[in-house]
Amino acid sequence: MKMMNCPLNGLRNISEFTYGGQVHTMPDPSTCDDQSWARYVFYEENDIGIVREWWQHTPSSYWFIVERHNGSDDILRTYDPGELFIDRVDFRTPEGAS
Repeated sequence: MKMMNCPLNGLRNISEFTYGGQVHTMPDPSTCDDQSWARYVFYEENDIGIVREWWQHTPSSYWFIVERHNGSDDILRTYDPGELFIDRVDFRTPEGAS
């Protein structure tokens, strides 16, 4: 049985988790073009090696980051996103839009 360590809830069965995609640096939403934003949202790198990914502990809805080798599927580290992300992003609706 495969297990993963949730930073909030401890060691759990892998069936309790949901994959959320790779962690990427977000482009500035107010200045990037549509192609750059689409690449950020929809595309992932598929090189073999260590990747940083979003995972959710589904029962608690807690999102965290996993560093995993995608060739061997070994989980190297799990941690709270607060270690990476300090600033909050405020998405504002353009004036005149509803």
